[in-house]
Amino acid sequence: MSPVLTRRQALAAAGAGWLTAPAHSARRAPLQIVGPWELGGLSPAQSGHLYLRLQVAQTLLDAAPDGSPLPGLAAQWQVSEDGRQWQFRLHESRHFHDGTPVDAASVLPSLAAARVPPALLSQAPIRELRAVASHTVQITLTRPFAGLPALLAHASAVVLAPASRDGQGRVTQVIGSGPYRVVELSPPQRMVVAWAGAAGQPAPDVTEAHYLAAGRAETRALMAAAGQADLAFVLDPASVARLRREAGTGGGVRLASTMLPRVLLLKLNAGDARLADVRVRRALSLAIDRAGIAQALLREPDLAANQLLPPMSFAWHRPGLPPLTQDLAHARELLRQAGWQHQARNGEAGWLDAAGQPVKLTLRTFPDRPELPLVATALQAQWRALGVPVRVAIGNSGDIPLGHRTGSLQLGLFARNYATVPDPTATLAQDFGRHGAAQGGDWGAMGWHHAPTADALQALLQGTADASRAAAWRAQVMTALRDELPVIPIAWYRLQVAVSPRVGHVVLDPLERSYQLHQIRWRTS
Repeated sequence: MSPVLTRRQALAAAGAGWLTAPAHSARRAPLQIVGPWELGGLSPAQSGHLYLRLQVAQTLLDAAPDGSPLPGLAAQWQVSEDGRQWQFRLHESRHFHDGTPVDAASVLPSLAAARVPPALLSQAPIRELRAVASHTVQITLTRPFAGLPALLAHASAVVLAPASRDGQGRVTQVIGSGPYRVVELSPPQRMVVAWAGAAGQPAPDVTEAHYLAAGRAETRALMAAAGQADLAFVLDPASVARLRREAGTGGGVRLASTMLPRVLLLKLNAGDARLADVRVRRALSLAIDRAGIAQALLREPDLAANQLLPPMSFAWHRPGLPPLTQDLAHARELLRQAGWQHQARNGEAGWLDAAGQPVKLTLRTFPDRPELPLVATALQAQWRALGVPVRVAIGNSGDIPLGHRTGSLQLGLFARNYATVPDPTATLAQDFGRHGAAQGGDWGAMGWHHAPTADALQALLQGTADASRAAAWRAQVMTALRDELPVIPIAWYRLQVAVSPRVGHVVLDPLERSYQLHQIRWRTS
């Protein structure tokens, strides 16, 4: 069996770019991919994640697995001493799939579009975008902002040819500059790409790939088992366990996996009188059996989260941070310290809050990820053991941000990707930084503000500190989030992919930016 490579190994093997694709090309059958992500529309803000994954379009900068910037369409970049002026020198040999050159003038429309929300480049303090030479783009900021490379690497900032847009700037066709070009586009489910290499370049094994969006994880796993998919992304724990058993008995489909900077977590409304006291939040956390949830529901005990970010979040994970544990006796004591009173009502034990009112909470979640309702039910049972009744409300993913904005949310359970942009700093600042009315981002803190945390995140975004000072700020942020618990981590995530016996090896990207199609090999025997 050929190995599954990490993206770091693939980058080392591939050198500076995709033109080093393997000369060997044993089979030309289309690669069949199934995943949960739909084409929400043609604009990069809606579907840029698929354009990147299928290597149709590229961003100005790429990212290494640890989030550090790498060359993309820009071969080099430099920053002025005051941190306000960035210049990006483009590769001079790149062309879009319609044959037009990738130059500064052709890049600017995509960058301008990426400044409009919900595209994430809108978060950067950009004063001006302009071409200062035929292949040099200059971005001038109103203040220093070290998060600019990460935002330029985000999928919503992929660069499309000017001919992709109509006179009003709307994307009407997808013309990228990546190693694959679009052959067929049928939103919201189907996308076909083909190798776009120029004459004389060696073709990879995968010269054509078909992507299909399938919402149910069980469906994706069954397609892989039936030979209808060569790669099936994002599998549910039950399917992973079944495929693992079948692989152990000689089944054709095998599993590939890599850790992700994604966290299953609980969002709490610290603006709610019952959850405002940090001792109550700590008590709810102490009632959670993370190891049991990871073992019984996720089928992987090492995914139990002992802090917010997993070990693969290199700069942010704190090995020495006291872990989050289960301790019901300590949890009950913390509730008493917060002024709660334990008593029996109608034959059942429960709590009165500090105002003397019976405690009842509501936890909202949604079924987009199949484990969420199961984990919500487990949390409900574990909090019942603490004497805290919780109603589970299963709706849609929009209920949580809506509840945040209206102030009606008490508890919300979801999975948060802290590498939406390659450097977690920007996402953490969005969730826990400076916001009006002590409100964080839709998926971050609610009714909670911690000035030292916000100041540290702001300083990290400015990027003016040396490495040791930046490390101290990151440690300060992680310690504060561990102590204050505006969100409660439950479990980390591992990307699970079913791989067909036709495929020799795949390259898995922990940042989920690319399928690395050009690195995939077909089996020849």
